[in-house]
Amino acid sequence: MILEHEIPNGSKLYFGESAKVKRRIENVASEILYENCFEEIVTPMFSYHQHLSIADEKKLIRINDTQNNSLSLRADSTIDVVRIIEKRLGTNTEHKKWFYIQPIVTYPTTEQYQVGVELMGEKKLSSALSIATSIFTKLDVKPLIQISNIKIPELLVEMFDELSIEDFKHINIDKFIRLDVEWLTKLVYLQYVEQIDAIISIAPNKIKVELRKMKDLCSETSCENTVLAPMYYAKMLYYDELFFRCISGNEVFARGGRYKNENLTSVGFAIYTDAVCEEITK
Repeated sequence: MILEHEIPNGSKLYFGESAKVKRRIENVASEILYENCFEEIVTPMFSYHQHLSIADEKKLIRINDTQNNSLSLRADSTIDVVRIIEKRLGTNTEHKKWFYIQPIVTYPTTEQYQVGVELMGEKKLSSALSIATSIFTKLDVKPLIQISNIKIPELLVEMFDELSIEDFKHINIDKFIRLDVEWLTKLVYLQYVEQIDAIISIAPNKIKVELRKMKDLCSETSCENTVLAPMYYAKMLYYDELFFRCISGNEVFARGGRYKNENLTSVGFAIYTDAVCEEITK
């Protein structure tokens, strides 16, 4: 029996102080974004195209429209925002800097509130990371900034027959070390930007290129609490190169990266409001 006061597992309830903190996070973010010439967009909860954004389609909550076409509830905002602006609003606006404050939902009943930011046509991820860190600074939240490059694990799988993407998903350090390759071992233990030049000097050219992108991102931002994680891998349908996470312990407060939609390269990030709210109220 389901009691009258019960809510579905994974859904959110904010009231009193927690609702006040959630609203403050959203207000601080929107103020900073408006100051940086962003415009707000609120997209439909229903979408025909979510399968293009989600790596695991089992997470989609599916329904049908009146013509029996397949729909799903919004489980991700990025690609829908870019598609709507380019394809539907393209003749009415040339604006390229957008943000949204809205929840996503995934199967079966998980809600997640987000502040999302997209800089369409921007190639420098530092532009997005700087805005994210300024929001956290105003909120007096100090996460660790972890910088990765999803391209590096993919290149290593191409270079070494012994490796698979699963090794990176599960951080199989012992397997990397057993290959007994000097530059690869150094790459495994790379943590700070001061260590990166020593690896660039001995790594293969393809790896050099991707490491320099990580180094440039560090030099373009003033984030003091930053580490490098070149072996980190997360399957994304759009983030496919430089990538960052703002983390504290096991909690992820934000993540963002560089991505391409058709021929347009852009950068963006999402702040996970629920996790930040818990950090502030604990």
